[in-house]
Amino acid sequence: MVDSWERARQALASAGLPPARLAGLQPLSGGTYNTVEEVRLTDGTRYVLKIAPTVPGLRHERRLLVSEADFYRAAAEVGVPAPRLVVLDDPHLLMTLCPGEPWDGSLPEAERGPLRTELGRQVARLHEVTGPGFGYPSGALGPLAADWRTAFTAMFDAVLDDARDYGAWLPRPADEVAAVARGAHDALDEVTVPRLVHFDLWPGNILVDRSAGEVRIGGLIDGERMFWGDPLADFVSLALLGDIRADEAFLAGYREAGGHAVFDTPARLRLALYRAYLYLIMLTETMPRAADEEHHRWVREAVAPELLRALDEIEHAGDL
Repeated sequence: MVDSWERARQALASAGLPPARLAGLQPLSGGTYNTVEEVRLTDGTRYVLKIAPTVPGLRHERRLLVSEADFYRAAAEVGVPAPRLVVLDDPHLLMTLCPGEPWDGSLPEAERGPLRTELGRQVARLHEVTGPGFGYPSGALGPLAADWRTAFTAMFDAVLDDARDYGAWLPRPADEVAAVARGAHDALDEVTVPRLVHFDLWPGNILVDRSAGEVRIGGLIDGERMFWGDPLADFVSLALLGDIRADEAFLAGYREAGGHAVFDTPARLRLALYRAYLYLIMLTETMPRAADEEHHRWVREAVAPELLRALDEIEHAGDL
């Protein structure tokens, strides 16, 4: 068994920091895949150490920390609050600690609206960052592609292959899901510039900070699922199991900061594809992660109907 203190000392050494300055180590909760620990030095400086698992995962989950490091570099470029990369020594990632606590349901509406508008501005800035090609920068599914259709269809097919391999329960057979998705592939051709997509901006990855008095966004964390693609894809996790078009405060901030958010028929088809992709991941990952019965029940009752709605929108595209 790996000694966690020794692992933290090695990470500090990789960053050029004296390992002898390690004063404390504390597991952090909230993550669902990697091991995450808070590292405290003798001078009070605090970092976050993330360690990739050794157990099997989904195809796109290989070398996730490489993608996460790319996200933090990009966020720093455009001044979006996020952890700052200290060192990547795969399978370890050392980063700065952001202030705040994960967004939860306790926020009063008077604070929620302005925060969602601030979040919209930050996401728009993220979407200004362009990449060298389309797909996962980790190379988990192969090299970056020259066009978005090639990249996204490979991503979509990979999670369907995972579902088949793991025997994951889906509300429709994998082959049917693939056939329906093909009906929206032409809409992918409208995306010609690979832009930064976090793809995991559910409330648990948005920190709310009150340390300066006025509530604000303290940081966007867990950028390990990032890819270069269509910024519209970020709207799925930003309105997880819902519809981003109902989030007027977020969209106001997003558009104010220059973000393009138009929901014409091709955009709605792409959004349906991205919703289907995320919900397929959520249904399939229950198998390699050995989810308990309660979580299996939740994804069947809450996630599966949303996957079916997304597929239904594609099948009835003429009615959009």
